[in-house]
Amino acid sequence: MVASQMVLGRAAWRVVATGSRTIGSAVTAGSAAALAGNATTETAARIARPGTGALLQCTVSSVPPSLWMQKRHSSSQHPHSPTQPFQPPDIIHDHSSDSPPPPPPPPGQDATTIWEKMLESAATSFASIIVLGAGFGIAAYSYHKSYKHFVLKKMANAFEPGDPVLELAATGRGLPSSAASSTHWIERPEQSLVDDIVAGREVGHYHLFIGEKGTGKSSMLLDAMRKVDGDGIAMLEAHADLELFRIRLGKALDYEFHEDYIGGYFSERGPRDTTALLDIERAFNKLEKVALRRHKRVGRPLVLIINQMHLIRDDEDGKDLIELLQQRAEAWAAANLVTMVFNSDDYWVYERLKQLATRLDVLTIVDLPKAQATAALKNYRHRYFGESTPPSVLEQVYDKVGGRLNFLNRVAKSQDMLKTCDEIIQTEKTWFLNQCWILGEPMDDDVMDQQKWAAAAVVLATALVDKGEEMDSTYDPYLGHQLPSFPLHMAQQIMTRSDFVRALDRLNLFSITSDAHVRASSVPMHLAFHEIVSQPGFRKHLQATIHRIAAIESLGRTRELVAKDLLLGGKYEISKVKGGIEVMLKEIKTAE
Repeated sequence: MVASQMVLGRAAWRVVATGSRTIGSAVTAGSAAALAGNATTETAARIARPGTGALLQCTVSSVPPSLWMQKRHSSSQHPHSPTQPFQPPDIIHDHSSDSPPPPPPPPGQDATTIWEKMLESAATSFASIIVLGAGFGIAAYSYHKSYKHFVLKKMANAFEPGDPVLELAATGRGLPSSAASSTHWIERPEQSLVDDIVAGREVGHYHLFIGEKGTGKSSMLLDAMRKVDGDGIAMLEAHADLELFRIRLGKALDYEFHEDYIGGYFSERGPRDTTALLDIERAFNKLEKVALRRHKRVGRPLVLIINQMHLIRDDEDGKDLIELLQQRAEAWAAANLVTMVFNSDDYWVYERLKQLATRLDVLTIVDLPKAQATAALKNYRHRYFGESTPPSVLEQVYDKVGGRLNFLNRVAKSQDMLKTCDEIIQTEKTWFLNQCWILGEPMDDDVMDQQKWAAAAVVLATALVDKGEEMDSTYDPYLGHQLPSFPLHMAQQIMTRSDFVRALDRLNLFSITSDAHVRASSVPMHLAFHEIVSQPGFRKHLQATIHRIAAIESLGRTRELVAKDLLLGGKYEISKVKGGIEVMLKEIKTAE
């Protein structure tokens, strides 16, 4: 067995020297069976001659181990002479000169092989592209579906109890963290209705809370939200800029408007290449899906509160936004999916909503009546100052500031309540005079437009004071102040302008109630009107201003015609002729 392995090892490769060329020939050993049986087998092989196209026909012989060893022994005893060329063992016999060359390949075989290889390469590349494309497509589709699911999950989480955004809003308004926040200051008579709306028990309508600044609209909403721990409620503050409104809406709903969607990197036009109004529409589409799922699970609608709606501009963009909000509010109220609550200080928002309203419910928030305001003020002073305020002092406070909650809050926290009341009245008076004071007869014509607006406001304030003096009573022992007012159309007639009163409402100089009546914005403002009108010479000063405005307007409407011919000595003769008047110019001749 060892001898056979040695023979195989030595018969593996041979180098045949022919002249100066070296031919490498691969020699294949005979079968193992022939070696084992000491038989001699010959295997023909074709070896390419390097540098030529000829083939060497050679025979490889497998010899028994005994014969191989004998030849090796004889060669060792008779070494070759230096002059004798080396003769390799005749294991390999060259028959290239005896046998004919092999036949050439059939025509077209090489071309067929090339086309087959090209088709094979193309098929392999196409299969790779298909696999990669399918992989990327499946991954992209999976990401897209998971992203949409994650968006809805985040938005649903925004309506879960304990929303930190609502907690922050309540903390910023000075409300305590405990659930019994109603004992902190005062509970208005409308609080029970607001609780039902915010808790989702009042369905089928969307609501507009309208009232003057400081009457407690936002505080009631926050109190109602705390009672249910913000479950199913989202709240945001409106803004005049639509982009900021979009961002605040996204924050309230926990919606990113596809800003974190990486699929936009692989498209020419991403989802964010749009306007703020379209983004708000997309957010409402997602909210509708969340509301449908929650309604099936809980059975009550979500509540979306938009505070300070009056901050939206009264222009085309603002009207488009309000129209979008109202369309969604109408549809969701009909389906009991989402109850939208709008909170506004100004009347123009109600005017805009009333045009398309079918399910709108308006809740007017007014000042507290006298009995409730004085009782709340007494309890506050006793609780936080430990004093028992006399009823006479409480009545004086109410007579000066009325039942406005923000004024009562300032007075209740001060050491000298009556002094604080006088400061509030003086602040309101200063605000009115800075915005609307009239300049009188020496007024320059360049400020006429502003003075038109100021004079109209002063005329309306004077008319309200005069009407209050004509009324039988402006004060009720139980209800308190009954401020004089005019219907909106009468106020416009008094001012002789229909476009000024809404601007005055935005400045909190006058107030337009939900039943379209115009009055002073607050009790301190009405008292300021009294002080201004009662000044000596005020009415004369007002009339001088009005006359100056009329003179400037008349001057602007007057056209001056200068006849230069008369200045040069000419003469006009005007005569009536048939069918009209004839004007003739005659020149007067002067004596030389």
